[in-house]
Amino acid sequence: MVNLNSFDDMIGQEHLTSKEAPLRRLCEKNALSHSFLFGPAGCGKTSLARIIAKVLDMPFYEFNATSIKIEQLRKIFQQYTNALQKPLIFIDEVHRLAKNQQEVLLPVMENNSILLIGASTENPYFSLTSAIRSRSMLFELYSVRYDALKILLEKKLQTLGLSCDDDAKEYLIKSSGGDIRAMLKLFEATSVLEKHITLSTLKSLRPNALSGGSSEKGIHYDLTSALIKSIRGSDIDASIYYLARLIDGGESADFIARRLVILASEDVGNANPQALTMTTSTLTSVSQIGFPEARIILAQAVVYLCASPKSNSSYLAINSALKAIKDGILLDIPKNIVQQKENYLNPHNFGGWVKQKYLTQNLKFCELKDVGYEKKMKDWLKNITNFS
Repeated sequence: MVNLNSFDDMIGQEHLTSKEAPLRRLCEKNALSHSFLFGPAGCGKTSLARIIAKVLDMPFYEFNATSIKIEQLRKIFQQYTNALQKPLIFIDEVHRLAKNQQEVLLPVMENNSILLIGASTENPYFSLTSAIRSRSMLFELYSVRYDALKILLEKKLQTLGLSCDDDAKEYLIKSSGGDIRAMLKLFEATSVLEKHITLSTLKSLRPNALSGGSSEKGIHYDLTSALIKSIRGSDIDASIYYLARLIDGGESADFIARRLVILASEDVGNANPQALTMTTSTLTSVSQIGFPEARIILAQAVVYLCASPKSNSSYLAINSALKAIKDGILLDIPKNIVQQKENYLNPHNFGGWVKQKYLTQNLKFCELKDVGYEKKMKDWLKNITNFS
C-alpha cells in the first residue's frame, strides 16, 4: 500500500488536503478538534487519520468499533494522564460503537486529554449521541476520481519498474469503483505474476468490476435517489442502469418495488392513474417470485413509469393542505354537509354536480396539469364546475 507522510502525499480529497482546505489548516495550526470522517470504502479515511497524527506529532492508536474493548481504551487514557502529549485515538466503523462505549469516550473528549477521530462508510452522526456530536466536526470523503487513480497507478508502475497495457490500466482503474485499496490489491497481486500487466491476468483475478454494493446507507440512498430522479426525468437507460446497480448490490426486490409504488403516485399521479395499479401489481408479483426473475418484472415497471406522463399535483395538493392546517387554518364544516342535513344537495339528484358550499372559506390546493389523463380530468371538472 501507499506510505503517506503528509497531506500532499494523499491522492484525491483535495477539499480536505489542499493548502486552502479548512481541515488541513486546522491541523497545521494544531487546532483540530474531535472529528469524524465518512465516505465509501477505500477512499482514504484511515490514511487521512494517520497523516493527521503525523502532522500533529501525536501517538496514534488504531481500533475498529466491532472489536474494541472498553478496558483497552481505559489503559490508554491512564497511560496519558497528566502527560505532556496526548494520543490520537482512531476508531474505524465508529457508527457501530455501543452507547456504553460512547459514554466512556465522552469525559476524555470533554477534557481534551485525547483527540478522537472516527471513520465510517456511512454518516456516523445518526448513530452517535448528541453529546458526542456537539463536541465534534464532520468531514466527508468521496470516491477517488479516475484521474487521481491514474496518477497513483502510473507512480506505482514507475516505482516498481513495471509496464502495463492501456486496456489493463483502464480495467484496473474502472473496475475498482473509486476504491484505492481495491485497485492496489489487484495491482499488487498481478505484479507478483507478471512484470508486464495484461488485461487477461487482471480479469482472471477479478472477473467483474466492483459495484460497491448497496448495503451501506450512503450508496444505498444515493442509488435509490438516482433511480427515482431518472424515472422522474423519463430517462429509460439511466433508470435501468440504476435498477441494475441496486439489484447487483443486493437490494431486495420488495424495497425497490415499494419505491416504485410511491413514485407512481407522487410523480406520475393522475397523468396516468394506471401506473399505481401497475406498480402495486409489481410489488405483489416480486414478493411472490423473488430474484432472479423479479428483475424482469421490476424492469418492466421502470420502463412503464419512464414512458408515462408525469404529474405531481396530488403530492403538492396534500402537502399544501397539511401546511395550511399546521398554520392554523381550521375551518368549521358548512352546516349543509354535516351528517345528513336537510339542506344537503346530493349531486346524483342533479345530473352529477350541483353548486353548494363544501368549505366555509375559499381555499385552493390542487392545480391539475394539462398532462395525460389528468388533462381529461381537468377538462371534465372545468366543464361542470368552471374548475381552473
